[in-house]
Amino acid sequence: VLLVESGGGLVQAGGSLRLSCAASRSIFSFNPMGWFRQAPGKQRELVATIASSGTTNYADSVKGRFTISRDNAKNTVYLQMNSLKPEDTNVYYCYAHSLYDARDYWGPGTQVTISS
Repeated sequence: VLLVESGGGLVQAGGSLRLSCAASRSIFSFNPMGWFRQAPGKQRELVATIASSGTTNYADSVKGRFTISRDNAKNTVYLQMNSLKPEDTNVYYCYAHSLYDARDYWGPGTQVTISS
């Protein structure tokens, strides 16, 4: 299983980015999928998850600013990030829990940098 993130980059505080995570197989086979982030020297932390039912869950730090969504036809999960803050600077990882083998899969990560 391959998960490939895209959409990271450098933006100013207050700006927006949309991350995409393309899976190598149908995302119906994953539940949930989501995004985590990790700064150097820190633990990886949950950003948002989305279940196959569409139910979403967000970290308190991003509620109201980030939106996770999925496009089953494109086998892609998105993370729309608005009102970005310097503390959102992290490497963002796509995550998927496989229903086939009960394993967790991760993408290689995409860097998001917010300048003040």
